[in-house]
Amino acid sequence: MEKEKLYRLKAEANQLSPILNIGKNGVTDTLIEELNKQIKANRLVKVRVLKSAEEGKDLKDIAEEIAAATRSNLIEVRGRTVVLYR
Repeated sequence: MEKEKLYRLKAEANQLSPILNIGKNGVTDTLIEELNKQIKANRLVKVRVLKSAEEGKDLKDIAEEIAAATRSNLIEVRGRTVVLYR
């Protein structure tokens, strides 16, 4: 993905609110299903990863797992927030 598009998507993501929270159950099939629906509808989505979801996992690993499962691009991980785009 070219830099200009990446910057534009990051700027756009700043205006969004997280649409899903990933909690203690972590990345489940149901979560991926819902995320796929949201990505299809909105293209750019923001997801919040709660502290309880980590349990020894790295936040970046969780973000990459979600991106791979939804076949989307990981735009950015900032704090506990993950931005995905398809």
